[in-house]
Amino acid sequence: MDFITNNWSSFISLMKTFSISDFFDIAITSFIIYSFIKLIRETRASQLVKGILILTIAYFLSYQLKFVMLSNLLNKFFEFAVITVLVVFQPELRRALEQIGRSKIGKHLGYYKNSFSDLQDTKSCINSVVDAVTILQKTKTGALIIFERETKLGDIIDTGTTINAIPSVSIIGNIFFNKAPLHDGAVIVRDDMIYAAGCVLPLTKNKSVSIDLGTRHRAALGISEISDAVAVVVSEETGIISIAINGVLTRNYTKEHLKNKLDDIFFKEVEEFDFRKQVIKSIRRIKKQ
Repeated sequence: MDFITNNWSSFISLMKTFSISDFFDIAITSFIIYSFIKLIRETRASQLVKGILILTIAYFLSYQLKFVMLSNLLNKFFEFAVITVLVVFQPELRRALEQIGRSKIGKHLGYYKNSFSDLQDTKSCINSVVDAVTILQKTKTGALIIFERETKLGDIIDTGTTINAIPSVSIIGNIFFNKAPLHDGAVIVRDDMIYAAGCVLPLTKNKSVSIDLGTRHRAALGISEISDAVAVVVSEETGIISIAINGVLTRNYTKEHLKNKLDDIFFKEVEEFDFRKQVIKSIRRIKKQ
C-alpha cells in the first residue's frame, strides 16, 4: 500500500511540473521511434536491432557481474555505435529521408512548372503513352515506363541510354519491340520527354509480392518504393496493364482507366500548386494592406 501511495505522490508531483512543451516533446519523440520501428520492421535491419539489444543487455550484465574484459570490449563497441548505426542502417536512413522529402512539407518546398505550354506538353505525353501502351497490350509486348516526378532518377538514368525524344506511339513501340536492343530495360519520362531507355531498376524487397509477378512488375514496385515515380507496366505474358505507385501495384487497366489515372496524378499536382500559389499571393496582399 505504501508503494502505491509513494508512487502516486510522485506521479502527482510530476504532473504539476508537466507543461505543453513536454507533451509535444514526448509526442514527437514517440512518433520518431514508431516511424523507425515501422521502417525497419520488414527489413533485414530488424535482425540487426535485435543484435544490438542483445549486446546492450550483455553489456549491462557484464558490468553488474564485474566481467572487466567483456565490459571493456562492449564499451569500446558502443563508443563507435553512432558510426556503426550510420553504416549498418544506411539504406533505411536513406529511405526515411526520401520519404520525408516526398511528404507534404517537402512538396511545399518544391517547384512545379505549370505554364500553359507545360500543361499541353504533359497532356500530349500522357496521350502518347496511353496510346502506345494500349497497342502493346494488344500485341502482348512487355513494357515498363517510368514517369519521374519530384524524386530525381539520375542514378537510374545513368544505367540506360539517353534519348531525349518527344513521346510518340512509334518511338515507344520501337523501343519495346522484342528485337530492339533497349526493349528489356525501362523507359524514363522526364519533363514530358522520353529521356532515357534501357534503364536498370532496383527490384522490390517486399517478400509478400505474388510469385506470379515477373521481373518487370518487381522492378516497377522497386522504383516506386524508393521514389515518388509512377511506373506503368505491360505484361508480356498476359498483356495486362498495371501501375505501381508508392510500393503498391494496381492491375487490369483499360485505355480509358489508365488515361484517367495518369490525368488525376499529374494534373492534381498542378491544381495543388496553383492553390498554394494563390494562398501565398493572398497572404502577401494582406501584409501589404
